[in-house]
This record gives sequence, C-alpha cells and structure tokens, in this order.
Amino acid sequence: MKRDASSNTQPAADRWQKVPEITLAFWFIKIMATTLGETGGDAVTMSMNLGYLVGTIIFASVFIVAVAAQIRVKRFHPYLYWAVIIATTTAGTTLADFMDRSLGIGYAGGSSILLALLLASIGLWHLTLGSVSVKSITSPGAEIFYWVTIMFSQTLGTALGDWAADSAGLGYEGGALVFAAGLALVAVCYFRTRVSRTLLFWMAFILTRPLGATVGDLLDKPLAQGGLALSRYSATAVLAAIILASVFLMTRRTAASPGNGR
Repeated sequence: MKRDASSNTQPAADRWQKVPEITLAFWFIKIMATTLGETGGDAVTMSMNLGYLVGTIIFASVFIVAVAAQIRVKRFHPYLYWAVIIATTTAGTTLADFMDRSLGIGYAGGSSILLALLLASIGLWHLTLGSVSVKSITSPGAEIFYWVTIMFSQTLGTALGDWAADSAGLGYEGGALVFAAGLALVAVCYFRTRVSRTLLFWMAFILTRPLGATVGDLLDKPLAQGGLALSRYSATAVLAAIILASVFLMTRRTAASPGNGR
C-alpha cells in the first residue's frame, strides 16, 4: 500500500518500529520456528555428527549476521525478522545442549543459569530504558536488548524442554502437553484478567520455546526414546515451508489491511 505524504511527518518511534503485530498468526509462526530450531539444530549436531560446540559456533555466527542486518535496516522486513527468530532458536538449541550435555552442567543447572541470565537481561533493559514492552522497541538500543533477551529465552526454553521430557520423566508428549497448558493459562489471563500484557507476552514467548523443543524431539528422536523417528532433514524442510507460507500470507494480509502504514 502506498504511503501518503503525511507518513514523512510521522514520529521517529513509529518509523523505527520493526517488530510484527502480536497476533495469533505471530504465535503460530513462533511455535513453528521453535520446533524448527530443535530439528534443525539436531540435524547439524547429531545427523551431521558435528557436535554441540561446532553447531553452536555455526548457528551463533548466523545469529550475529542476521541480527546485525535486522538492526541495520530502518523498517520492518518480515522475512528478515523471522530469519533472526529462527537463528535464535537453532543457536539456542545447540548452546543449551552444549551447556547441559558437553559441559555436564545438567538440565536443572543449565536452566538455572539461563534463567538468571534472562532475568538479568530483562532487568538491565528495564533499568536502562524504563520499559521491556515490545511497543517500546523504537531505537537501536532497545532492539539490541530485545534480541539478547530473546536469545536467552530461546536457550532457556530448550533446557526446560529437555528437563521436562527427560529429568522430570514426562516424555516428549507429556512435556508438550504441560507447556501447551501453560500457554493456555497465559491466554486465559490475557482475556480474563488485568495482568500486565508485557509480563504475559514474555511468559508466552518463553513457554513457546520448550513447547517447540518437545514437539521437535517428538518428531525426530528414535522410537526407543519415545520419538517418532522422522528424518531431521525432512522435518526441518517441512517446518521451513510452513513458516515461509505463513509469513507470506501474513504479509499479504497486512498489506491489504486498510490504514496499513508499514
């Protein structure tokens, strides 16, 4: 949709806004991306036998390049945004596995460390800029805090998903149901209470990661471990196709919406 002349005088904060609207479509794509992060990360570290350290280096490098491009652009690019989200999920998967397994910290220890880092990131963000709401992401500094916080939340989610499925004995299906129930509770709070929308957003954002992690493990882990033993490559390709199609449809819908300013 073509901008009118008045768009040139809109506040700088509005022009800088580079995150999508938080809709049901957003959460659907987020869950697909977190599931892809698990299957894609495992494909590199396990199926390719590169190991958790090499996998972490690869995906961390992709994340750094992608997030640098995201911060550099001056307007919202849906495909770039979701590419960064996927980069955080794959890097989060391999980093959490490296911490929990290669370093021997364990799921509980890894989750505790990552939770502390996540809370520290949010606390510093709020102390520095006064708000951690996605609506306040109107400057490069806020965007850096946003992506660092997301990176910690994705890594924490992987560790929590593994802890629930393995250490807690819930299995992949049981873990997925627990985290799905947690998301349902957040939705109830959103529609039925006056709990802070910012708090609920970050709770939902964190919970979608272990949900995706357990679903991803359910898809590609061996039958003997409670998985469906699907090909990690095939599962990743199918999830990528679903994400691309969803982003395309969401972009078309947004462009066709009356009064769209992006």
